[in-house]
Amino acid sequence: MSAQAMLTVLVTGASGGIGSAISRALAEKGHRVLLQGRNAERLQQLKAALPHSDRHQILVADLLNEAERLELVRSCEQLPGGLDALINNAGVSAFALLGETSDKELARLLHTNLLAPMALTRDLLPLLKRSQRAAIINISSAFGHIGHPGFGAYGASKAGLHGFTETLRRELLDTGIRVHYLAPRAVDTSLNSEAVNGLNHALGNKSDPPEKIAQQCLQLLHSKYGRRRFVGWPERFFIKINALFPALVDSALAKKLPLVRQFAGATDPLPEPGKS
Repeated sequence: MSAQAMLTVLVTGASGGIGSAISRALAEKGHRVLLQGRNAERLQQLKAALPHSDRHQILVADLLNEAERLELVRSCEQLPGGLDALINNAGVSAFALLGETSDKELARLLHTNLLAPMALTRDLLPLLKRSQRAAIINISSAFGHIGHPGFGAYGASKAGLHGFTETLRRELLDTGIRVHYLAPRAVDTSLNSEAVNGLNHALGNKSDPPEKIAQQCLQLLHSKYGRRRFVGWPERFFIKINALFPALVDSALAKKLPLVRQFAGATDPLPEPGKS
């Protein structure tokens, strides 16, 4: 790949399952990858395994720490050729009923999945605007569009990310920066707890390998216009049904509540029949 065709792409949460798959896919296509994460050792192992390993760079930073986030931004500003794309992939998940979710866990989910990518995107916008091929890809979840029991806080954070992405795309329509939104269904990564894997198996939910999400990212990266893309069938269908006829989804999910409570290890008592 020529230097002109090569993109410099920042991938947050690079050492995770989806992040490492995205990083490998980008490197295999000849792009330069900036690997962000909190674990330097894991990032170093990933970098060493990528094609053209000397081309890539590790950026150790906790995105929840303002000083570390701004230092990451300064490192990007000092790069020869600047920054062409930001992939907001870093995220955390949690499976629990709302009544058993602490304030600390609520804050962790909302800060990591929503506030951190918003702040990082804002801080990098001046640099991205200098690129002729700038793109932002926000990786969300199908649960941001289907309120699934047991994933209230997680789904809320991803729903917020969708709203942010939609607004940002419209704010930047006259800048040339393409803003994309990617919402996978369940993905086979270590992010899933044993309880989540058990629930998915019991419900017959399918999941995708991280490499599939990586390929979707590559397609969006080279798309001419900002896109909104959902991955997985029948999840894409359910998202449309939920938008048009939410009561149907209410009924379908009500039948799954006993299994959700079982795998979530719920301790709150079920209401007696006829009472609420």
